[in-house]
Amino acid sequence: MSRSARTAGQANLFDDTPGGFAARADFISEAEERALIAHCEALPFQPFAFHGWFGKRETVSFGWRYDFNDARVHAAPPIPEFLLPLRERAADFAGLVAADFEQALVIRYDAGAGIGWHRDRPVFDRVVGISLLAPCVLRFRRREGRAFRRFVVDALPRSAYLLSDEIRHEWEHSIAPMETRRFSITFRNRSQA
Repeated sequence: MSRSARTAGQANLFDDTPGGFAARADFISEAEERALIAHCEALPFQPFAFHGWFGKRETVSFGWRYDFNDARVHAAPPIPEFLLPLRERAADFAGLVAADFEQALVIRYDAGAGIGWHRDRPVFDRVVGISLLAPCVLRFRRREGRAFRRFVVDALPRSAYLLSDEIRHEWEHSIAPMETRRFSITFRNRSQA
């Protein structure tokens, strides 16, 4: 089992970094972050619902919303104007055109909130996440025999990461519980499979 750690935005420094992972520090400016946080604070967040349970984080979806209770994707309100310039930049980072990112998910993590081990649903393909306000520890693992291969990313405020190909489809990820409030904005394109 190997483990490597990196800060979002570093060049690929580790031979064992999974394929399909990329990260950029300072993806947005401090002024852009402040404006995005102000917009996020006004969103109609709802507790994250998963098969009758509620997570500590709160979410709001745009474009498409995945419902874990019926395992289906449903139409959601359109992606708001304030997210469109960020969607353009995220699409460029992912090698897509902006319209390909049909879904935006904004998550508010309060103290104690995190995300358990999971893979995003296969209805979505590439994922670009942008961190706001506070850093988080983004953990990755893939089973190899009886053990896990792991690596960790310190996702700093204003940084972005891309999950595609191997890391998107073969690895699980999780977020360690937060110590202070954090927002994330995630863009996803629909899978063509």
